[in-house]
Amino acid sequence: MNLAVVMGGYSDESVISLRSGQLILNQIDRSKYQPFEVHVLLSEWYCLIDNEKYPINKTDFSFTKGDKTIKFDVAVNTVHGTPGEDGHLQAYWELIDLPYTGCNYYQSSLTFNKRDTLSVLSKFNIPKANSIYLTKGAVIDGEKIVAELGLPFFVKPNQSGSSLGVSKVDTLDQLDKALEFAFAEDTEILIESYLNGREVSVGVLKYKGETKVLGITEILSQNDFFDYEAKYLGKSDEITPARISETIENRVVEMAKKIYESLGMTGFSRTDFIIMNDIPHFIEINTNPGLSPQSIFPQQATFAKIAMTDLLDNEIQLALQRKSIWKK
Repeated sequence: MNLAVVMGGYSDESVISLRSGQLILNQIDRSKYQPFEVHVLLSEWYCLIDNEKYPINKTDFSFTKGDKTIKFDVAVNTVHGTPGEDGHLQAYWELIDLPYTGCNYYQSSLTFNKRDTLSVLSKFNIPKANSIYLTKGAVIDGEKIVAELGLPFFVKPNQSGSSLGVSKVDTLDQLDKALEFAFAEDTEILIESYLNGREVSVGVLKYKGETKVLGITEILSQNDFFDYEAKYLGKSDEITPARISETIENRVVEMAKKIYESLGMTGFSRTDFIIMNDIPHFIEINTNPGLSPQSIFPQQATFAKIAMTDLLDNEIQLALQRKSIWKK
């Protein structure tokens, strides 16, 4: 079975995606699958074989090597950010009838949009921070924001990952810089109240027909919060399992499963919470969690004693099952 291990993307997260893709290439069961390294970049799409690029034909996502055209049976999606985490690639693959791993185009688009995700989850009584949604060019009244959210608060791009463009604002004179930082990533932003508590990250997936929590990781950032540097440049301690009581652990597991199922998710995910007053408060869900050696999801798989090879095999089988549903 030919697998396109798709990596790269059009955002600043592409460098993280390349690491995730390499883990897939290293962990995939080659007795079952023939993986190909496929790069989807803003400048070009290509399959990389022995350091030589073979352009991807966007008509059917195939490529030609010599006199042979290679077509894929499944696309394994490891693209963080756009176009692999916001639904664009998923919609394209469905149009050309190519099975792919992870959630479908609607769930991808929904969960990549923080405002829309919070709106959907509000119907399910999920505890979360208070927030204000703003678009670029809007009149922004700092005093009004403080009156509604208090200090400190967070400024975030509405559609971005890996904590890119996120700032913590402790005083109003920091607001303009935080807005500039966030608007550099997106034309829409969220300003969220500060949740003072313990941060945890939870790996959730559909495994062998059930919604399964892999583990709960406690995050201790050496910076002011779990920013890009803390996530990827070693500026944090990640403790699995989290040092929480059994009662709180059960609440986190129940909440993580509820969010996963309420959003109609399939595939790998990582949901982040702040535990405040013993209650897990939702921060965000990532539908293409990082799979680099530094990433949390592989650590949780190790804790759950499930080989990445088995998790990947499960994902590929789910992708093929979804294609059988399309055909009906």
